[in-house]
Amino acid sequence: MPRHTLSVLVEDKPGVLTRISGLFARRAFNIHSLAVGPTEHPDISRITLVVDADTVPVEQITKQLNKLIQVIKIVELEPANSVQRQLLMVKVRVDNETRSGVVETANLFRAHVVDVSPDSLVVEAVGTSAKLDALVTSLAPYGIKEIVKSGTIGIGRGPKSITEPKSLDRVRALAS
Repeated sequence: MPRHTLSVLVEDKPGVLTRISGLFARRAFNIHSLAVGPTEHPDISRITLVVDADTVPVEQITKQLNKLIQVIKIVELEPANSVQRQLLMVKVRVDNETRSGVVETANLFRAHVVDVSPDSLVVEAVGTSAKLDALVTSLAPYGIKEIVKSGTIGIGRGPKSITEPKSLDRVRALAS
């Protein structure tokens, strides 16, 4: 099943995430990735969802999301027209002999060592899912102790913004 990335602008109010995730659960859609954060507008949050679904069900779920009062705008981020990234932190076993190999591997992937201890290193990397998977594969022979990976975040390419003033008229009306 193809993956679709949805960028959803919502009012920054308690319970909005529960309503949205409940809508997906009721329709038996699996949310592959979920990231929520503030926008440049204090009353608006952005939810980035990656879902496994065919095109027709994604259209149906988008229509259902638009019916929720707290949802302001929904945009599907096409891979060719957006920049999408994930954050990965991986703790790798090291000793005096393997430490330099782990650091060299991290450097090849433009990753950073963010914590050092006598028996492990924590490597931080940002990139596409494929790049991060390749990094994990390269570090696996050293011995991975722990992995933490964020959900996908994304933004459209070019000058357009989904938070342009025209899109936010509804939020301003609610605030008054």
